[in-house]
Amino acid sequence: MRLKICGMNHNPIEVAKLQPDYLGFIFWEPSSRYFSGEMPELPSSIQKVGVFVDAPLDEVIQKVEQYQLNAVQLHGKESADYCQKLKKSFLSFRAQSRNQKESQENKVSTALDLTKLEIIKVFSIKDDFDFDLLKDYEEVCDYFLFDTKGKLPGGNGYAFDWSVLQNYPSNKPYFLSGGIGLDSKEKLQEFLNSPASKNCFAIDVNSKFERAPGLKNIEDLKIFIESLESGRN
Repeated sequence: MRLKICGMNHNPIEVAKLQPDYLGFIFWEPSSRYFSGEMPELPSSIQKVGVFVDAPLDEVIQKVEQYQLNAVQLHGKESADYCQKLKKSFLSFRAQSRNQKESQENKVSTALDLTKLEIIKVFSIKDDFDFDLLKDYEEVCDYFLFDTKGKLPGGNGYAFDWSVLQNYPSNKPYFLSGGIGLDSKEKLQEFLNSPASKNCFAIDVNSKFERAPGLKNIEDLKIFIESLESGRN
């Protein structure tokens, strides 16, 4: 089970020492966890995820290039067509920029890493969910992420009813998010040991592990990671 810690801002280097699989950086300006400035140097084992909400394609591409992101998380009403255009735009942009820098004999080898950008599409759940909405996204996204429907696109601090995922019809791996904290440990282990978690790829945490928006509580994260490790089957 992978771990993603989202809403990084004030202490990403400290958090990175805990060796999560993903760190999420929010590029939606209204967020209190909005990230700007220089990206700290992080271990290559940690995947950097840029979180966007209905952003123009060129803005997403620019952030991917600027911060060397490994994945983008789409937290708005982005369509499947948008996801497909994003993937194609990234490939085209990366190929063009690299071809300008490299000699003719090296062009072929650069094509090997043009598909590394992963797309995570978020779907928000309250009481129930129409899983038919996922069909159009199956071929254009690498992962789904299920979060709690609330006033904000994310970081609302409370969980949805995970039993909804018993009806998950896809084989696409997904991230579980929404109000997961230390008080969720027993409930989370119960879920992870249930058939509903068959395709659960990663746990995504954010606001429940903060001293302030974007400032993560390292000690609480350590406790949570230990519990996650000890509860794995």
